[in-house]
Amino acid sequence: MPEAVAGRLLALWRRLEPLPGGKWLFARLLGRSVPYTGSIGARIETLEPGRARVSLRDHRAIRNHLNSIHAIALANLGEVATGLAMLTAATSARGILVGMQIEYRKKARGTLIAECTATPPEVTEPVDIQVSAPIVDTAGDTVAVVTATWRLAPPV
Repeated sequence: MPEAVAGRLLALWRRLEPLPGGKWLFARLLGRSVPYTGSIGARIETLEPGRARVSLRDHRAIRNHLNSIHAIALANLGEVATGLAMLTAATSARGILVGMQIEYRKKARGTLIAECTATPPEVTEPVDIQVSAPIVDTAGDTVAVVTATWRLAPPV
């Protein structure tokens, strides 16, 4: 994500976050820009350069046959958190997800939080960086850990 895009993303967040409904509106705008990301209804709770905290409310549309949150909804939540953290930290680079793995630890129910911190190096040539986002439930138990590999490259 070139610096201008990362800067606009953070500027939009800073403008909307303090407003009533601002976090909801930011998530909706992000979902319109990246439709699949918006499909689970995640909400950005914290966004600053290199750090993202994203919540997901448990609702019927993301449940599986075991009455818990679907595995792919968890993967999507982790990808959103790692992507926002990585791409707001790497302001002098563009990035794309090139790999992801997820470890499922327990059935996920209730509101979940995924949090990621990223500190990528200065990007002068393409480089792959791994970051993780643990996903915890309201009891503080880790239900899953997403590890994403982001390929960063200088802007074109």
